[in-house]
Amino acid sequence: MNFATTFLGKQALITGGLGFIGSNLARRLLALGANVTLVDTLHPEYGGNPYNLDGIASQVQFIQADQGDKKQITPLLARQNYIFNLAGQVSHTASMENPQHDLQTNASSHLALVEMCRQYNPQVKIIYSGTRQVYGIPNYLPVDEKHPVAPIDYNGISKLAGESYHLVAQRVYQLRVTSLRLTNVYGPRMYLRDASKNFIGDWFRRLCQGQPLHIFGDGSQLRDLNYIDDALNALLLAAANPLSDGKIYNLGGKKPISLLNLAKLMIKINGSGHYHLTPFPPERKRIDIGDYYGDYTKIYRELGWQPNTSLSEGLRQTLDYCREHKSHDYS
Repeated sequence: MNFATTFLGKQALITGGLGFIGSNLARRLLALGANVTLVDTLHPEYGGNPYNLDGIASQVQFIQADQGDKKQITPLLARQNYIFNLAGQVSHTASMENPQHDLQTNASSHLALVEMCRQYNPQVKIIYSGTRQVYGIPNYLPVDEKHPVAPIDYNGISKLAGESYHLVAQRVYQLRVTSLRLTNVYGPRMYLRDASKNFIGDWFRRLCQGQPLHIFGDGSQLRDLNYIDDALNALLLAAANPLSDGKIYNLGGKKPISLLNLAKLMIKINGSGHYHLTPFPPERKRIDIGDYYGDYTKIYRELGWQPNTSLSEGLRQTLDYCREHKSHDYS
């Protein structure tokens, strides 16, 4: 699909726009000739980083607000062709510690945005960033979209609620909505300060700082990963193709890898490093999903998406970026 003809001159709003995925998406859309508006709360715990807009800040409109803030968001909506709704609280442990805040961030504010779209721009195309966390502990592998949803932490529940608000609005009000259930997206500009958002960002930081990688359990847990460029391609394909309206799609990596082998591969690519096997902290063990990897057959069949970046190449590019920009990414 020729993205340039699809997005040239179009208006695109990105919530969570100063975060990892949002800021990378902004760069892609600008390169495709779109007019980009970013919304982000810049909440200190969410991962939004003004440095992520280095080199493009003057080319985008930025509004510091919650996506559910009717006063600030409503004036933006009428002119939008696309909304990439990437905002949210993604920490599983934080959701268990403060579930009411998690609910407000991942469910209530998204319902507010959906209602604003319904009232002020019912033709807009909305891409919602879902998560594989809604499936909970897999009954079978790879996990496809027909797998039962059974979240095992509050974050999975709130993300499922946010997704459901979007899809109900599609069925009842014919809003044009697609949900992509993402899995372990990594790459330049990802959150690296600690392990609260994802394990692999913490591993990148530790490698670049000469610290050991901490692997919980025996490291046999299987995961799949998507490099940021592949995730962006999925977002753009879903936005551009009307066949995606009302659909849920899983993303997934080329093939799963154990956490132990992932750590060894990262150390090899980095040229140095070491790891420690450590017992699961109780608060993490209670919400660990075990093995997971997704089946992306549906999005491949309907939209033509598949991961193209090899794990080794994606890890190398991310490590290179982390070393070059560490003064901005770690603080």
